[in-house]
Amino acid sequence: MLEERNTLSARSALLSALLGSHPPELAARQLVRIGALFGIAEGTVRVALSRMVSAGDLVPADGRYRLSERLVERQARQDESRDPRTRPWTGTWEIAVVTAERRVPAERAALRHAMGALRLAELREGTWTRPANLSRTWPQTVLAQCTLFDGRPHDDPTPLLWDLGEWAAQARSLEQALSRPRDLADGFLVSAGVLRHLLRDPLLPPELLPADWPGERLRARYDDFDRDYREVLMRHLAD
Repeated sequence: MLEERNTLSARSALLSALLGSHPPELAARQLVRIGALFGIAEGTVRVALSRMVSAGDLVPADGRYRLSERLVERQARQDESRDPRTRPWTGTWEIAVVTAERRVPAERAALRHAMGALRLAELREGTWTRPANLSRTWPQTVLAQCTLFDGRPHDDPTPLLWDLGEWAAQARSLEQALSRPRDLADGFLVSAGVLRHLLRDPLLPPELLPADWPGERLRARYDDFDRDYREVLMRHLAD
């Protein structure tokens, strides 16, 4: 993890710390100690905090910093990826087809962001799909730009949409990393890596997954790791 430590920016370290905190708020001195784990000077941390406030990432109050509403939404997606809300799959796929005309770039970017959060994949430009096994509502960004359908493909399009082998291989590597002894900095990096990876899990129904899919096993292993690691980290920040 040495190379990752050396390339971790102050913003990345602070953001990861707050995304992993419930509620997503820490004192400035605690964030300085997070930076120190990676050799980031206090002055650099405080400059990063100021820039994150200006960018709308953080809201300061009484020497503490909390995530802005936009990033609280990201934390909610991160939390949901650890405990996804699924429903029994009947073989139906969700299909969203872009039908809005004259979309400005900001609208296109907002739609792509929303589709990623909903874990839909783009079959071709303007056509997004996934199995209908997740419980959630369609945001207005999607409803304003797309027409929605339910359907059943004649052939399974899963291999066209997701590289399940690559995801599984990285999940197994992260699972092994969670089992190795580490210091606070390495634990922080592994924790952030697992959370990023779970956000990329397509959350497919079991019928479409390869044998020995590591998704649930990684979640269970991470829950155990996070409970112990978070306790040690918070003791360190309180010293």
